[in-house]
Amino acid sequence: MLGLNIGIDLGTTSVIIYVEGEGIIMSEPSVVAFRTDTGKVLTVGSAAYDMIGRCPSSVTVVRPMKDGVVSNFTVTEQMIRYYIQKICGNNIFKPNIVVCMPSTVTNLEHRTILDVITASGAGKACLIEEPLAAAIGAGVDISQPRGIMVIDIGGGTTDAAIITMGSIAIGKSTNSAGNALTEAIMRYVRRERDILIGEITAEHIKRTIGCAYIRQEEIAMVAKGKHYITGMPISFEITSTEAFLAMREHINHIVDTIKAVLEQTPPELVGDVLQEGIVLTGGGSKLYGLDAVIEKETGLKTIVAQDPTNCVANGTGKVLKNLEFLAENGYLFKTRQDIIGVEAEDDHY
Repeated sequence: MLGLNIGIDLGTTSVIIYVEGEGIIMSEPSVVAFRTDTGKVLTVGSAAYDMIGRCPSSVTVVRPMKDGVVSNFTVTEQMIRYYIQKICGNNIFKPNIVVCMPSTVTNLEHRTILDVITASGAGKACLIEEPLAAAIGAGVDISQPRGIMVIDIGGGTTDAAIITMGSIAIGKSTNSAGNALTEAIMRYVRRERDILIGEITAEHIKRTIGCAYIRQEEIAMVAKGKHYITGMPISFEITSTEAFLAMREHINHIVDTIKAVLEQTPPELVGDVLQEGIVLTGGGSKLYGLDAVIEKETGLKTIVAQDPTNCVANGTGKVLKNLEFLAENGYLFKTRQDIIGVEAEDDHY
């Protein structure tokens, strides 16, 4: 195919872009800042992320992706168009783009993602499930008739899947993921301390002292916020135990999702997983002790993939080098006309 081949991990929290022949060239937050009155985009990515909680009323900062799917078509299109133009420049041919999606998206969400990518400037677009791309990016051989369990813990969703022969046999998704853990910390601090903290502060707490179980040696950090009653600025100390208590419910949801997938899996595939274990990918898998908790609760060997944050993007890169894999497993590139045709056919029925 003519044009650049590009792989995009279009996540709720970040956009990671892989270009064939160059590797990962961009990793930016999925955030857009625009003028409230005119809708004109001011900035995208890291610069927009730094504005969260700090911008005047004349500027609106949004995350156009929610739970792994498009929640704001127009802003998502502008964000992707910005990145495509930055990568392709004045290239005559439109790029061919492989985009990752949660394993449980509906047909409507499937078409919406394809539509927003082609509207953003792609000549042809193809979708592939995140757990599948994550497994490929983690270096797992998925072509054999052998069950492998991959848990991709992103910002908006946690996808648990059993993969065999290049396809997902059993899959389940939950919204208990990175963003939910961050929001849980914000709610806990407000409820228990009467202190308001922002998303960026809560994210810093999660990454610094967050844990999936109570540590034997408790650690703490100082954070800053605003007292809910007096409205005055305040510094306070928060411990790793408090961070765990805040996130505990969502950690349990992640474990329950994994168990639910295993319960639905045929015996032969479960036997394979018992031997191979579980592979964790995604930025959320780096939460301290999460692999140990999953291993304890399931009885299965659990490992965190190397470079888990970029596994999905690296997986799309490997697929771009082997487009036959997509064709053999039913993943087809579609133009904007193809997508409109699919919509028209669905409307007919």
